[in-house]
Amino acid sequence: MRVVIADDHHIVRKGLVFFLQTQPDVDIVGEASNGQEALEVVRETRPDIVLMDLSMPVMNGIEATKQMTLEMPDSRIVILTSYADKDYVIPAIQAGAKAYQLKDVAPEKLLSTMIEVQNGTYQLDGHITTFLVQHLTEPKEQKWALMKELTNRERDVLFEIAKGKSNKEIASSLFISEKTVKTHVSHVLSKLELADRTQAALYAVDYQKNQPKELL
Repeated sequence: MRVVIADDHHIVRKGLVFFLQTQPDVDIVGEASNGQEALEVVRETRPDIVLMDLSMPVMNGIEATKQMTLEMPDSRIVILTSYADKDYVIPAIQAGAKAYQLKDVAPEKLLSTMIEVQNGTYQLDGHITTFLVQHLTEPKEQKWALMKELTNRERDVLFEIAKGKSNKEIASSLFISEKTVKTHVSHVLSKLELADRTQAALYAVDYQKNQPKELL
């Protein structure tokens, strides 16, 4: 099994490397500290499995997963994160991840998940199954209702966040000041009832993928 590890925390990456190197059938072929770097490493190495964190700089794990799934579907992605709420789980699966595990998972369980995913099956942490059921039964009108609260410019900023751009990059793309971008970001998080930019990016990716026409 050829593996790439993508996580912005050096200690986490090295801990995973240390454990996986003790496994006779695992070969670590690359590491990355952000989503963009992960995408480049996977393009070069074409691994069997990518261990992917969600909250990373430059490009988040969801966007990286989406791009990898489109370009390199044979490299299967296992999300390994601290986030267990549905605002992360659902977009990750929709982006193409084949497994979702929390970082407190037992090492042996993580390894068995990677093996199962390599063999072509989905593997989800038991704590998040409820989110999938709720997502399937949740009315679309309710899911996207908060988008109605955003102005057109706030939507523009939200979709730029989903591309993994910084405030400075968003300001350049939309021809507005960085201070104005910060204000829009604050309004977006407040109106969508989200905690941070990563949640906003995940929400936006999910929204764009589903394209609820009645709310566009």
